[in-house]
Amino acid sequence: MLLKRKTLLFISLLLFYSANAYSAPFIPASDAEVLERLPFKASDPTTRELRRLREELSANPNDLDKAIALAQRYYQLAMADGDPRFIGYAQDALDPWWILDEPPVAVLVQRAALRQYSHNFASALAVLKLAIQIEPRHGTAWSLLAAIHMVQAEYAAARQDCENLHGLASSLIVVACVATVDSLSGQANQAYRSLQTAYASSSAVPANEKLWVLTRLAEISDRLGLTREADAYFQTALKLNIPDAYLLAVYAEFLLDEKRHKEVISLLRDKERSDVLLLRLALAEKTLNTARAAQHQAVIRARFDAARMRGDKLHIQDEARFYLYFLNNPQEALRLAQENWLGQHEPSDARILLAAALAANDKAAAQPALAWYTRSRIEDRHLQSLVKAVMELKP
Repeated sequence: MLLKRKTLLFISLLLFYSANAYSAPFIPASDAEVLERLPFKASDPTTRELRRLREELSANPNDLDKAIALAQRYYQLAMADGDPRFIGYAQDALDPWWILDEPPVAVLVQRAALRQYSHNFASALAVLKLAIQIEPRHGTAWSLLAAIHMVQAEYAAARQDCENLHGLASSLIVVACVATVDSLSGQANQAYRSLQTAYASSSAVPANEKLWVLTRLAEISDRLGLTREADAYFQTALKLNIPDAYLLAVYAEFLLDEKRHKEVISLLRDKERSDVLLLRLALAEKTLNTARAAQHQAVIRARFDAARMRGDKLHIQDEARFYLYFLNNPQEALRLAQENWLGQHEPSDARILLAAALAANDKAAAQPALAWYTRSRIEDRHLQSLVKAVMELKP
């Protein structure tokens, strides 16, 4: 019942679409060009594990425990790789129970996790509240509720969700959950110190918990302007060698802000399967004018165009960034950023809305983010400078 991968499920993992979903085909320059690397080889331990889990479920198709085990493994792979196809596989594993009006609590919670991955927050919240009614001490349900409430800037509710984890998760995870909420609502320094202390005094911490806490410490210290500390936490998290798309995304973002573009390319090389990682890789390549910059920009645009054709709005935040920083179209970037803001209110959402409004010279359009900034009392060096610049715009 660990609070794993928290807000990474809701901000940064954007959907990957294979080449046959693009609105126009991508023609490789030569037969030697790599179009896509398959995630696992036949001999890979993960492949063998998945095969075993599928075979066990096939032999016992009504075994809920085996179905949940397979669904959770696919879900973990989606989190690690940023590949949404695993989400579809996870739902397939639960198919016999998926359409039931009153499925078991384990299915309800897994259903909520899959829906929040797809940014269907309202449905995920409804499912989680039903699960809590049936099983009030379900730690995973409370952790997911906390994460969704944070995405929606419902900080009081999120903090209460964290408090409800007492006795259901480790004390370190409870402290980290509360500290994350507090760091977004005017108590960043205190939250940072409390989480540092809790982490330093914790012994025998599982690797996944370490990853989660170190990433939170890195993010908080970055927002506070403690860049050396942030870099150290990111590096320590990477050394755990746990595949995690969110960690790569937020560290790449940090490196971009610090103008360490070569390190971004080194970090994200061969990570093009994930849209969110490819965008950050392309931003670094564009700045350095590398040979692959134009190709990656074309791939990103094709993916966004395909998403529009499907009515898919899951990666709208990064699409706004694409229009702003690649296509130099602040008006379309602002429209997308405003649409994105309707569904989620995290620092990255505010950042693109403020940046687009500034580029479009439209102070009024930035008002929702400005109001959130004032109301939340968030301490964030990136937002602080943007807010100041936007406030100086003439109405």
